[in-house]
Amino acid sequence: MKPSGKRVVIKVGTGVLTRQVTAELDHAVLSRLIQAVSDVAKEGHQVLMVTSGAVGAGLHAFELVRRPQDTGMLQACAAVGQARLMQIYDSGFRQYHLKVAQLLLTNEDFEVDKRRENVRNTIDHLFTRNDIVPIINENDSVAIFELKTGDNDRLSAQVARLVDADLLIVFTSVPGLYPDNRKDDRDIIREVRDIESVAGFVSGEIGKGSVGGMGSKLRWVAHAIDGGIEAVIADGKHPEQLSEIIAGQGFCTRFVVPSPRGV
Repeated sequence: MKPSGKRVVIKVGTGVLTRQVTAELDHAVLSRLIQAVSDVAKEGHQVLMVTSGAVGAGLHAFELVRRPQDTGMLQACAAVGQARLMQIYDSGFRQYHLKVAQLLLTNEDFEVDKRRENVRNTIDHLFTRNDIVPIINENDSVAIFELKTGDNDRLSAQVARLVDADLLIVFTSVPGLYPDNRKDDRDIIREVRDIESVAGFVSGEIGKGSVGGMGSKLRWVAHAIDGGIEAVIADGKHPEQLSEIIAGQGFCTRFVVPSPRGV
């Protein structure tokens, strides 16, 4: 049974958690993110994070300053970085008297009925506690396709539908979806009721440390909407507005679930 608050899946992209030039972890952003998630958890919301950043966290171990192109090295960076990333989350959330739980998933965990059921059962049990933040990442050290193309956009939408979330928040490196005729960086589309109507506004630009672009985000936002889950795209570099976003406010692009015909 859900508490009085909302069940929220927060996807945090690589472009949010890493520095633009070096692709290493941005610890200042991580600190603000952890505080924001802790605050909304204490407000009574059930929060589940889908995080990128494992590769960026592992770059230093191999004395790299950019995301490698070689698949084997990507997997090696992810293997080292995943442990480091979770250590940072664990240490950060402990300051707010919260624990973290890690789940490493691949696409097969959603395609095989028994595995999907096991994931759901695990998350349901974690949600019986109000002091645990489940943190999910794709198992990048073994999942080659997801590592090269997924950027967790698909994973976050799949998880949101699996756990019957009320809201999917996609934190990215821009404040929302831009229209074609924007005049400045704050000129975003604030509400979308028909994703098809904004498909032409998608830019093909992808950050240096990122994998997925806005097209990927819109495609998987549509997947969440089809499952009856409201979605938001917002600037992850400013996670302090997280509570406002959950309350239906905040500076972001909000994708509204269409009302059934006749309602």
